[in-house]
Amino acid sequence: MAESTRHITIQNGDALPELQQCNKCCSNYHCPFCAASVFKPAKLVKLKTHLQSHFNKAVVCGGYTIHRCGLGCRPALHHHCPYCETTILKRGDFEKHVQVCKKTPPPTSATIPSPTTAALTTPAVRGTPSSTTAVLTTPAVRGKPSPTTAVLTTPSPTTAVPTTPAVFSGRVCVRPVIRKRCPVCNILINKRNLKKHIDRKHTEEPIQDINATSHLESQCIDRTNGIFTVLKVTKGHSVPLHIQVKTWGEHHKVICESHECQVSMEVAQRSGLSSYQCKHIRSVNYCASSAEPVSLKEEILSEMVKAKWFSNEKKKICLTRQQHANSSHIPLSVQTSIGTPETKKFISVFEPSVSYYSRLGRVMVVYDSKLNTWHCPCAILRRSCVHKYIAKWHLFQTQRDLFRTVFSREESPRKEPYAQSEKDFREDNPVYPPKHQGLNNMVCYILQHKKIPVDLPDDVRVPSPDKDYPKILCPDECVCQICPGVVPLSEPILITKKAKILTNWSIIEDVAIYCKQCPLCGMFYRYQEWKDHLHNFDDHNILAIPLCLTLRSLLQVHTSVSRAVNYLEDLTGLKFPAPDTVLHAYLHFEALVEHEYRYSCITCGDHPPVVIMDLHKKGVFHFSASDTEEPPENFRGDVNIETFWEALSKEMICRGFVASGAQNPFAVKPTYHFWAPWIGKRTRRSDNVLNTEFEKVHSSKSASETAEITVTEERLKEELQKQKVIVIRKLCKECGLDSTGSRSDLLLRLSNEMKSRQTYDKNL
Repeated sequence: MAESTRHITIQNGDALPELQQCNKCCSNYHCPFCAASVFKPAKLVKLKTHLQSHFNKAVVCGGYTIHRCGLGCRPALHHHCPYCETTILKRGDFEKHVQVCKKTPPPTSATIPSPTTAALTTPAVRGTPSSTTAVLTTPAVRGKPSPTTAVLTTPSPTTAVPTTPAVFSGRVCVRPVIRKRCPVCNILINKRNLKKHIDRKHTEEPIQDINATSHLESQCIDRTNGIFTVLKVTKGHSVPLHIQVKTWGEHHKVICESHECQVSMEVAQRSGLSSYQCKHIRSVNYCASSAEPVSLKEEILSEMVKAKWFSNEKKKICLTRQQHANSSHIPLSVQTSIGTPETKKFISVFEPSVSYYSRLGRVMVVYDSKLNTWHCPCAILRRSCVHKYIAKWHLFQTQRDLFRTVFSREESPRKEPYAQSEKDFREDNPVYPPKHQGLNNMVCYILQHKKIPVDLPDDVRVPSPDKDYPKILCPDECVCQICPGVVPLSEPILITKKAKILTNWSIIEDVAIYCKQCPLCGMFYRYQEWKDHLHNFDDHNILAIPLCLTLRSLLQVHTSVSRAVNYLEDLTGLKFPAPDTVLHAYLHFEALVEHEYRYSCITCGDHPPVVIMDLHKKGVFHFSASDTEEPPENFRGDVNIETFWEALSKEMICRGFVASGAQNPFAVKPTYHFWAPWIGKRTRRSDNVLNTEFEKVHSSKSASETAEITVTEERLKEELQKQKVIVIRKLCKECGLDSTGSRSDLLLRLSNEMKSRQTYDKNL
């Protein structure tokens, strides 16, 4: 593609178009790759940040940087190919297209040059002939015109003959290469070659003869009535067919379920070929295996009804169908093992009425354990029917583990879980996150069942820029962990599609995160799986575990989280969340880590007589003693250390569900009677430790003592006026007031604060 006709979103390397200030509609800067409706014009700094996101999502190929186009060429964001005029929406499809299009030679056009006037003279009737030379220019068929000319000598008169130009210029239209995807294997192929590709790769090769070495695999599922299941084709994936070959008893019956085979047999009989049999029936002659029927138990069905798989009405229908099958001496359900692939389960279910989908009185139900989907020929997709209920009953009794797993998001990325809305679920639906008792249950469940081990594997612990994190996060639970019995959870519910994964090297955006809910107790289960090398904080900010360990190491060498965030922003050039958010996310991670206290002195062992705080003074916060609630009268200093630190862990975990600390129901306020240091299990005698800070409390005076005070507020103000500034500043600090400013400012603050009885007593 010529450089002059190249789209503006296709740039060389890291180059950008010149950014100019708008003087038509505004005074801001427009994004060269987005329309004003996609990116609102903004200041230059904000525009550069927006362009950085373009670079993060750009495709680099052949020295070109292809940015996503939002200029309105198509309704959705797309990419322009640098080698042709194709536009593609999905990034993956575009990368494949560019790799193929880059290797395709550019279309050439047959160009007719514009030579000098070529004159072809003809002999005249009169006049003396003379020998002259006429030049005829022959253009090249393809490519550049050849400079050589063909010389043709003809007789011509001496008189001038008008010349006729034999020249035309222009471009010959060359049909572009059109590619289409194969509907079977999904590869991109030339449209002209698609039919040949399907014929060669995916068309069933005709079987010349059925013999012991070349036949379709089959299996007997009903010996009494001669019912078999046979593969439909020799290669590829297909649902097995039902074949009936009964050549004993009063009524003989040989029939194939396939409509095509039935038509072929009717045509053969009308043609006099009464012995004709299709390949499926002939393959039954070499059947060497049989499937054993399973007697389904009513207790299992009752358990499924209790687990809300279906209602009591459906249970009655299933039992009625079972009684009908038993009275007819026909197996209700049989699982055949001849189908492919292994992830699909094929269950042949009894059907009393004969119809287009059950010509032999049986229906083949297919369960795909990879995609977690059910298919029955009597119903459309995602519609329930009695055959699916019986098949679930069969698998629940024989392979219950299938009902304890969910679909793999890595193996089936095309299957998207049920989404409530395109917007954030937290804003649109007030159900999640839960409140009150639901929030309490969820926090307790995460604290008990989502612990992170101290000794993590190296692949989880060591940071690496090559790690590939999933962009669809769904909880692993599939049954409720609180309700008795097996209660399956709901379909995955979308929380947000705009979550971010923070790593040591970059920020991964547009991450979809889901939750699940129990239909009985209403318990929510969110994504909290450390095995994916991720730690979910608030469903919007997800920290990579190597980043959490990096923050821990920085804090251990006295580097604050805010400085760590500044370092990450300088390193990556990206905007990280606020330092407070990152700090709360890190504390959320530490609250779930199973820390081990391994302190042991060489001399004293596990029981040192004195512990010096020294460098840990930074962990002590300044708090006004007058604002602290006084302990109860019967308090003697005993505090349960396990209860206190568990409450503190719940507060940190709950920060991921509330907007602020004021809304946190697990907030732990500093009090004398519920505050304990951390001492290891080997060092302390029991879980109850001693807190003697309450002895330092300046207890409020009794009514009798207050009555004896004769100093008035005015007298106290006069005495404060006589004090030095240093003394007044010290008083302000003790009262928890701002100690900066002039002398009059300090006195005014104390005067306003003296309306409180505690402050008055302290100044006194």
